[in-house]
Amino acid sequence: MKRGEAPLEGGASLQRRNFMKTTIAASVSAFAFASMAAPAAAQMNMPMESPPKTAATHVPRSGTAKEPIPAMDHSRMSGMAQHMPMEMTGALGSYPMERESSGTAWQPDSSEPMGLMVMRGDWTLMGHGVVNLVYDHQSGARGDDKAFMSGMLMGMARRPLGQGTLQLRAMLSPDPLMGPRGYPLLLASGETANGRDRLVDRQHPHDLFMELSASVSQDVRRGSSFFLYAGLPGEPAFGPPSFMHRESIMDSPEAPITHHWLDSTHISFGVVTAGLVLDRVKIEASRFNGREPDQHRWDIETGPLDSTAIRVSWNPIRTVSLQASWGHFTDPEQLEPGVDQKRWSASVLWADEIAPGWKAATTLAWGRKIVRGHGDDGVAAEASLKHAALALFGRAEMTQNRELTDAEDGPAYRVGKVSVGALRDFAVADHLSIGAGGLVAVNFVRSPLRPLYGSGNPVGAMGFLRLKLN
Repeated sequence: MKRGEAPLEGGASLQRRNFMKTTIAASVSAFAFASMAAPAAAQMNMPMESPPKTAATHVPRSGTAKEPIPAMDHSRMSGMAQHMPMEMTGALGSYPMERESSGTAWQPDSSEPMGLMVMRGDWTLMGHGVVNLVYDHQSGARGDDKAFMSGMLMGMARRPLGQGTLQLRAMLSPDPLMGPRGYPLLLASGETANGRDRLVDRQHPHDLFMELSASVSQDVRRGSSFFLYAGLPGEPAFGPPSFMHRESIMDSPEAPITHHWLDSTHISFGVVTAGLVLDRVKIEASRFNGREPDQHRWDIETGPLDSTAIRVSWNPIRTVSLQASWGHFTDPEQLEPGVDQKRWSASVLWADEIAPGWKAATTLAWGRKIVRGHGDDGVAAEASLKHAALALFGRAEMTQNRELTDAEDGPAYRVGKVSVGALRDFAVADHLSIGAGGLVAVNFVRSPLRPLYGSGNPVGAMGFLRLKLN
């Protein structure tokens, strides 16, 4: 049996069959909604893309238009009809909707809008989906090969509520289909496949239910609002947006090795967050269940809201988003009962059009885990460049990792990784594309770990096909 391998437990087969029914039903519903959104929006003569801010009519949170700007962006008009496009505001405040990312995290206002949107009475509905079929090869003595499916299906419903907004959001993942051991990923570590052994040099699958959340906000004065967010699961106020939502790297199917330093809290089974938005600044605090999800990826877990996170976010200009956060995590690791953690994080995200038709995005993020008095850092730098249907992306990372050997409370080994890749999309319908892509990664291992990984710096490679709702 290979390192981190998990035998199936007695009741796992029955549990998997029961939850498979839930998965199929939910996935079909999400894709059905998303496939309806495009023709429905076309029938209502709605634009499917967010327009440039210079040609926008602001829609306040009460839903009535104000401050019309007579200029019209004719390049965005379809057919013979021409109408004024509208800028939608966020669920947590009266700022552009593009600012909102995973959980309650912020990204630049200039970020790429995602999903298909349609109005149904007072409700705004949105659907978004990405499914990757990946073949993964990791070389060296601790490498492995695997074909797997990953991705997410998301649905959102939003409506005005008094002087604010009510939002409901659900997000599902096909990751549990890859099995409890996840997929090979050198230098990654965290969580468990069987409740006994830590997954090392593998990326764990995410749970079927990635988010089931509700939020409500109320304006307190012009440009300011108060909000409450709750999820089971949900994402507390810690770190940057989760990696599959960051524009700088969302086209890559590969998880970062800094995941458990920066954004592993994006699936927390029990979250309540309260926050205050003051124009371009957001201050928020969360109480949440600090334990990492267990090896049963098909269920919904419950536990006490015993951990705390605080985050301050600031978007000084439309192209930049900054955050700094702190968290105390009570008993987060299933395999280390009674051991608490403190974590710090800071990040800057940038996105902008650098030339006509060329969009660039970057992320620089740092995280620190303090466990048993040891402070270990992780740093990630990401970038993407997109033009029409072509996307180029890359990531460079460094971690101080104590989990790469079997030593109990062993030393922190500094390891690094650089990956680059490309993706080309091909439209198959108005709002549906199939993409083909690949990436190559080089893993940098220092001499104390060389006997475990083999000579030189092991490499990894992935080839993938992607189905995406645009």
